[in-house]
Amino acid sequence: MHDLRLLRERPGELREALRRRGMLDTTGPEVDRAEALERQRRTCIHAAEEKRAEANALTQEVRRHKQAQLDATGLIERGRVLGAELDRLEEERAATEAAFTALALEFPNITLPDVPAGGETANVVIRSWGTPRPADGLRPHWDIAGPDGLGILDLARGAKVAGSGFVAFRGLGARLVRSLMTLMIDLHTREHGYEEVWIPFVVNRASMTGTAQFPKFEEEQYGIAGDDLFLIPTAEVPVTNLYRDEILDAAALPRGFVTYSPCFRREAGAHGKDTRGLLRLHQFDKVELVRYCAPDESPAQLELMTGHAEAVLQRLGLPYRVVLLAAGDTGFAAAKTYDLEVWAPGVGRWLEVSSCSTCTDFQARRANIRFRPGGAAKPAFAHTLNGSAIAFPRLIAALIEHYQEPGGGVRVPDALRPAMGADRLG
Repeated sequence: MHDLRLLRERPGELREALRRRGMLDTTGPEVDRAEALERQRRTCIHAAEEKRAEANALTQEVRRHKQAQLDATGLIERGRVLGAELDRLEEERAATEAAFTALALEFPNITLPDVPAGGETANVVIRSWGTPRPADGLRPHWDIAGPDGLGILDLARGAKVAGSGFVAFRGLGARLVRSLMTLMIDLHTREHGYEEVWIPFVVNRASMTGTAQFPKFEEEQYGIAGDDLFLIPTAEVPVTNLYRDEILDAAALPRGFVTYSPCFRREAGAHGKDTRGLLRLHQFDKVELVRYCAPDESPAQLELMTGHAEAVLQRLGLPYRVVLLAAGDTGFAAAKTYDLEVWAPGVGRWLEVSSCSTCTDFQARRANIRFRPGGAAKPAFAHTLNGSAIAFPRLIAALIEHYQEPGGGVRVPDALRPAMGADRLG
């Protein structure tokens, strides 16, 4: 959520931000509506001030009439009418402010100045690591890991028990998932200084609103009927909301948390070529990083957190690249995002396995997460950051394809062998 003064005093800045995202044509009229609501609010306030002044003067006049033992019935009746008008104006002002605040929740974050304008074609590759394996002659992961291959990926039975977009890992495939979780959690806690948390996999409406999934994307979430609870689309939601409506001690910042969770996304199963194998699922596993910091620290914290996510891919020996997303490709709550894309030679594509974002104070305003600077300064809104480190499905797809062997087996990366208890799949 934006500082409401932006909408009230500088709506042109929001229009420019929407233009950079390519959203001005569709969302610009909502800015016009916000300006109209603000004019209506001010009209109500001005009219109420005039009526209140008139009512005060009338009160004095009634007092003088009574002191002079004159009939004040007409004045008293006029006072009742003024009181009713004031109540009506107050109700109109409150309704207008509520509509204005609700509308403010619909506008995306303003991207930072170094984020390119435009859509996906304006994304910029910042750096690369490793050497992509040539795709010639290599098989896609669903062939290697499926029933006719290693038998560690059971797409058919996952779909049978839950529907398309859900998978079952079996045998060494299940152990691979568990080993990846252990590797990532241990790396981020022991070497990168994150505090591990284990969080609920369902959240309430306030939590979804705090991290900006609601109200904009409510129809895309899995809800639990009758309880107003929702399966989490990402662990960013519960971890960020741990400090909703709290004031953090500045001495404790910056602060980082790491957690594992399954993630549930209704929109993930869109039709198209991305639905094969593990490329796009309704449920997937992920290790998530969340950081809180003071505003002046967030640029450096984004670079630090992105490096922590990169370290996972380097440990696994998987070639990847870091992509700075353009404004139109940046998520609703984010002000700047780096995507990490790993090379999957079996499908011959770069696959996104992580997004690392700074949300500046956008989520903190919605969730009322503040920190108390030193001295007599008033509490200020913190900055929040989040990053996948790493999401499992496409990572597993790339790992299987990158390490496939001519005989049909898959070599296990050195970093995973202690947890796997094996050096090969198959």
